[in-house]
Amino acid sequence: MVHCSQIKKLSVPDSNAVTSFFRIRRSAARPLPLAGEAVPAGFPSPAEDYIEKTLDLNEYLAPRPEATFFVRVAGDSMTGASIHHGDILVVDRSVTPNPGNVVIACIDGGFTVKRLQRTAGGLELAPENPDYAPTPITPDTDFEIWGVVRHVLHKL
Repeated sequence: MVHCSQIKKLSVPDSNAVTSFFRIRRSAARPLPLAGEAVPAGFPSPAEDYIEKTLDLNEYLAPRPEATFFVRVAGDSMTGASIHHGDILVVDRSVTPNPGNVVIACIDGGFTVKRLQRTAGGLELAPENPDYAPTPITPDTDFEIWGVVRHVLHKL
């Protein structure tokens, strides 16, 4: 597990620990073809015979590369949010965290990924797996939100 103090120099213990951090490396744009119409998930529609646009995944996933990092996840506490062991999260540090966001938080020296929730008593970090309990944030908790998860990348 990565300790929070190891990452702060970049500008910056639980069931879904962040195991690796990666900076975005900008290279020459490689736009990929993007169909002019969305693909229906229900009944099929007539297919497009041409490509209308291109899509640069760098721009789509990381519009603010100076504030964006990739992190790899270990554990299963966020499976209800479709975040699985081994997935890569795209984290934007420039986004203001709000209750309901999935966040990367540094709590008591370790990184975790959880949903930020408002409760009657304040805030908590909530897992998305009923096998795990939420972590309340108290005035005594060593706690910092490190960034907001914007995308989840995983193989099918």
